[in-house]
Amino acid sequence: MRIAVVGAGAVGGYFAARLARAGVEVAVVARGAHLAAIRDHGLRVRSPALGDFAARVTAESDPAAVGPVDLVIYAVKSYDNGTALSLVPPLVGPKTAVLTLQNGVDSAAEVAAAVGEPRVLGGVTYVATAVVAPGVIAQTGVHRSIVLGEAFGERHSVSARVQAIADVMAPADIQVTAVPDGRVPIWDKFVYLVPFSGFTGAARLPIGPLWERPAVREMFYAAAREVAAIAAAEGVTISPDRFETLRHYMDTIPPTTRSSLLTDLEQGKRTEVEALQGAALRRATAHGVAAPIVATLYAVLQPWGGGAPAR
Repeated sequence: MRIAVVGAGAVGGYFAARLARAGVEVAVVARGAHLAAIRDHGLRVRSPALGDFAARVTAESDPAAVGPVDLVIYAVKSYDNGTALSLVPPLVGPKTAVLTLQNGVDSAAEVAAAVGEPRVLGGVTYVATAVVAPGVIAQTGVHRSIVLGEAFGERHSVSARVQAIADVMAPADIQVTAVPDGRVPIWDKFVYLVPFSGFTGAARLPIGPLWERPAVREMFYAAAREVAAIAAAEGVTISPDRFETLRHYMDTIPPTTRSSLLTDLEQGKRTEVEALQGAALRRATAHGVAAPIVATLYAVLQPWGGGAPAR
């Protein structure tokens, strides 16, 4: 299986390195100093818990130089879709699947607008990584999971192409789960990520100092229930044990954990507020679902969506 990764940063670059290390033919689309470093030294992963390694991949700035592949992994930040989606069609052939690992619930439809619904797979990832230097990705913790399934069409059983992709990822030491309906893991993550990114971003704090306060925990779960109600209005049934697993996760998460939205805020970068709190609020409004906590988080964070505003 030939795989191309669009968005070879913290997430896409990490999984590209794992796949290439396992012998999969991988190409990445990158630019600037990151591209030069990958060409010179490969993708280098620093992982204190799992071990450091490097992997050679094909690296190009122009996707046409890569050409059609079997699978495109799309892992750019959602706010870059305006330019990044144009990089996908040159990688698409008659049987190409496109797996989006973006945060939020808009991505599958946005990718489908560029390549057509039949090609699109929905997925989520749980991994803590960051680009710390050109071509160098640091991993904290051990999570390296991908959950994927069909985003459109028949979703009653795991499709053959989803299973084939999972079978390629598993030997690369990726904790992969194939599911029939790719929308379920996307909304399962959205139920967590909207409040997690919202509370940590609004408070400018990692989760530990917040989770010590019962009032915050109560409000956090109330916000998660708002997002679950939006999912139901969208016709998506989240996993039946979602709040049980969410409570376990939140009670055991390292107190220093930051959302990527908080990290972007601290660095003065653009944030994914529109793909997270904004998308949730727009859907709530469209369906007449009350979401006062999500609305408040959006109001606080939206002015910073484009980076640090002028003072």
